[in-house]
Amino acid sequence: MPANSRRRLGATSPLVRAVAAVTIGVPVLTTVLSGCAKTVIVEPAEDAANPKCADILLRLPVEVGGEQERDTSSQGTKAWGDPNVAVLRCGVTPPGPTTDKCVSVSGVDWVSKGGEEDDTWVFTSYGRTPAVEVLVNRKLGSGADVLAGISPALQAFPPERECVGAEDVDAPPEG
Repeated sequence: MPANSRRRLGATSPLVRAVAAVTIGVPVLTTVLSGCAKTVIVEPAEDAANPKCADILLRLPVEVGGEQERDTSSQGTKAWGDPNVAVLRCGVTPPGPTTDKCVSVSGVDWVSKGGEEDDTWVFTSYGRTPAVEVLVNRKLGSGADVLAGISPALQAFPPERECVGAEDVDAPPEG
């Protein structure tokens, strides 16, 4: 198809605006329309070529949260929904210890960022290598539903660490 017959969607895309507002530099940028096929342009994570990422992607379902998968532009990435409900990048830098909220879904821990005022939740798997990042458009999908669909793909890789809360840490001795 000739390059001049493609149309690019810029910052007017809801997920693009949300991603830019929440995570400057997170590379889910635009959607390219090419005939009837839509490809989500996603910058690959630094470790996207990790063979474990290929294993994870092969285990991911074609439907997440009731949304069908879409083609993406880069290795180690997946997207679901039109417009984008969820975008996944495998091979991101694993999070270290944090005070950010951690949720466990199907035995997989996820560090979450985003609040009631944000349009996009950012979830990063915790304690597994390679780490996986999932962006969820809160206006179009449920983070719980998306993580419920994605977490089983990560279960094949045992955790190296798990999230702990204040109640899991021994109190320092008094005195």
